[in-house]
This record gives sequence, structure tokens and C-alpha cells, in this order.
Amino acid sequence: MIELKKNGLVFRFPEVHQHAALALDFQRTLRIPDDGKDYPLPAGLGRFPLKLVDEFASRVPEKWMEHGGIVLPMYQSEAMWINFSHGTTGYPFVVKIAAGKIDAITGGEWTDTFARGPQNYLVVPEQPWLDGFCVEEGIIRQFVAMPLGSGYSAEEQLRGAAEHGGIQIVASPMKREAYERMYLRMRRMVGRSRECGVMEMSRAGASMGLAPGGRMRQKICEDRHDFSVWDFEHSSRCFVHLSNSLMWRAVTGDEPPTVPLTGKEYTAAGIPWFEHYAEGSKALGGSKVLAKLQSIFQLAKQKGDVPLPENDPIPAEKVVALRDGLQPGQVREGRF
Repeated sequence: MIELKKNGLVFRFPEVHQHAALALDFQRTLRIPDDGKDYPLPAGLGRFPLKLVDEFASRVPEKWMEHGGIVLPMYQSEAMWINFSHGTTGYPFVVKIAAGKIDAITGGEWTDTFARGPQNYLVVPEQPWLDGFCVEEGIIRQFVAMPLGSGYSAEEQLRGAAEHGGIQIVASPMKREAYERMYLRMRRMVGRSRECGVMEMSRAGASMGLAPGGRMRQKICEDRHDFSVWDFEHSSRCFVHLSNSLMWRAVTGDEPPTVPLTGKEYTAAGIPWFEHYAEGSKALGGSKVLAKLQSIFQLAKQKGDVPLPENDPIPAEKVVALRDGLQPGQVREGRF
């Protein structure tokens, strides 16, 4: 079962275990420059609002009703990241994420099937968030919204057509016996949130897809568990439709969120950047398919477009280290 609660999704499997629940939300954030440099993680600036598609059957495209799921609003060239929360129990899940039915980890075509070689899923709580397409080991290209039909989305670049758009998610929990054997006696993970609150600013093709933006340092953790511990007989999936601000207003009657922060505003507000340090986790190698995608800036130069305002480099001066998998008092070994 999937519930929409406080602008987040909660995947629950009480038939597997009373603690088998995974929450996720979609965070507004700074669009990092698409300038070839590798940036730290920008902060979360508040959750995107979410609505059930079923509440607006007469106002949304017929295909949206066929897919079900939820809808969220994004401005053109706005960035996002997906935040995973496993609550206080730390119940493990495997999660697949796709954009326009392009797997964000492997670049392959979407299926509901989890695979180990190559790994096409994330492991939560080891993976606390996902900011983009996995293009190299330790590097992603940021999720950035672009109108479907403009040719920028990963889906259009790999398929040559704008058919699906949006985000596709499927999640499965760990088997009950594996959880009770491996996790009930484990220490809690120690970390810090990237969320920094909503920054209120002045307000400045209806369907959107996700395109590859700037380069960011983020490790996609390799699954260190035996593949047999995952309960693939129990899974739930959700289609997340992306609308532009005009369609959001027309469909829901609500005002869209405020326009995203620029790099100058982000720096002036003193908002920190983040580096994630996860003890004992190994990074997946990047997808050769996704590595061949052209970023929005690269493709725009060919088209003669200017889809990315405020693309100047940003000094990432205030960087906070996030500690995951470290015991209280354990010294973190940083870069020298």
C-alpha cells in the first residue's frame, strides 16, 4: 500500500513486518551550474507539493489517469532530489527509480524487475537520497526539469520520443526473517539532514521530463546484502507526473511554489553544501549509457537555445560533512 502523507509517499508492507515502511519525498533545491565542474550536494529547500491524480480526473490527460499515481509541479530548468526516510526502525528496502521509464542507475529500459548484474536499484537506508542520473563512479548528473518535446530529457535523448515523462518508482522490503536476524541488533546510523527549510522568494508543453544537468559528487551504494534477503513478492509502484506551473494551477486550483533560488541568492543566504561520508559502502560504477547523454547546456549549445539562466560557476565554500555509518565519537577520515 502507498499513502500520500504531508507531501510525501509512504510505502507500507504490514503483511511482511509491522516495521516495513519506507517514506520518501521530493526536495526543491538549487540547480547547480552545468559547467563541467563537480559540485557538492546542495541543500533541500522544502518539499514539492503533491496531489493525487485521481482527485482531478476531468482535468488531467487521459494517460495520467491510466498511470494513476501523483502529480507535482516544477518550473522549467528547476532541479530536485529524492529524499528517503526509513523512520526509527531502519527497515531496509530496495528502490528502483526511473525518469521517463529510463532507469536512473543503469540507463536501461524500465522494468519492475530488480537485477543484481548490473545493479539497477538503490538500497535504503544505505542510500539516503538520489539527486540524478548515475554517470560515473561517485558522480551523478542532477535531475533538472525540461518540457517534454524539447529534446532535452533523458527519455528523448535515448529513445528519440517524448512518450512517458515523469518519474517511476517501485519499492520492495527486506524479508521478515532477514530483518529480524540482521537488523534488530544493529546500531543506529548517525547522520544529518540536508533539509534547510523553504526559502520564500517572489513568484516569477504542460508535462515535464527530467534531463541531465550539472555534475555532482554522489555515491550510489552497492548492495552489500545477499540478493535472497529481498522480498520481491511484495512490491508497490508509483508514477509521479511532472507538470509545469501553469498546468498545476489549472488542474489543482493552487498556486505553484515560489520560483527556485539562483546561485547568487543561495550563496548570499549562507545556505550550506554537503558531502556525504558513508562508512563501509562501495560505490557502483557509472552507467556507460547515461554517461553518453548530453547535458542540458551541451545540447543547448548545439540547438542555439538558452534554457539555463544563471549558469555561472558558484563557489561552494560552506561545506558540511554528513556522517553515516559512524559510531558516536568515531573520527571521520576526510580528504587530504
